[in-house]
Amino acid sequence: MIKTKSICAAFVMALALTGMGALPATAQEAGAETVIAKQAWTFGGLFGTYDKHQLQRGFQVFKEVCASCHSANLLTYRNLAEDGGPEFSDAQVKALAATYKISDRTVKGGTRPATPADHWPPPFATEQDGRDANGGSLPPDFSVIAKARGIEEPFPWWVLDYFTAYQEGGPDYIHALLTSFVEPAPAGVQLPPGKHFNKIFPGHAISMPPPLTDGLVMYTVGKGEQPVPMTVDQYSKDVSAFLMWLSEPHLIARKEAGFRVMLFLIVFAGLMYLVKRRLWSSVEGH
Repeated sequence: MIKTKSICAAFVMALALTGMGALPATAQEAGAETVIAKQAWTFGGLFGTYDKHQLQRGFQVFKEVCASCHSANLLTYRNLAEDGGPEFSDAQVKALAATYKISDRTVKGGTRPATPADHWPPPFATEQDGRDANGGSLPPDFSVIAKARGIEEPFPWWVLDYFTAYQEGGPDYIHALLTSFVEPAPAGVQLPPGKHFNKIFPGHAISMPPPLTDGLVMYTVGKGEQPVPMTVDQYSKDVSAFLMWLSEPHLIARKEAGFRVMLFLIVFAGLMYLVKRRLWSSVEGH
């Protein structure tokens, strides 16, 4: 009897493992997780720097697509003109700010045109408004989103990150997320109402619909610039780079400071060695 029960249990388990059950698959059960590929970012590595043209394109994607749902509470307009960032001109920043209205109770009418010192306006007046407009889910703030996300690597590959100064897990994840929507969902996958299938999102069921499509944002090619493809992949890379800068605008200055410190320590260690040799040169055995 016990043997018969064991055989039946094994048969049921085999059916479950081979997907022969009649019930529809949930999003979590819908196949393997997709491996997130590392992208070749200009700001990667020990000596990488931001590409201001890419940051300008990324800001355009953020402004025209992402900003309708996501806030950037730590961003001020004048940040867009800082060295090492998108480096828009002061005139461009002033013109951009003037196209937005800021709530201000001290002025007649309660609103005024924004100035470069103002913060980027939120898309919703209150958090509850944001939830009501997005089926109960609040779109996250983008100020430090690239530092709040990352990717997992199996041992021992993550050990190499300490030597390569890898810190681009956030933009790698964002790029992968934006390019991993599957519409419609795979056959047999049952999603909750209002959810969309994404191959790398935990659980695969995400509230955000695919935000990007080919040709959605029209890039303007400046003088001397090479045209870039207006595709989902390119949009994703550009906005991911912009969000990395938004999360860490002083990344390049930090790298430069770290390099100077390391150079100083190397020179200092050499001087200390020579001092030691000089002081102990008259002592026998040294």
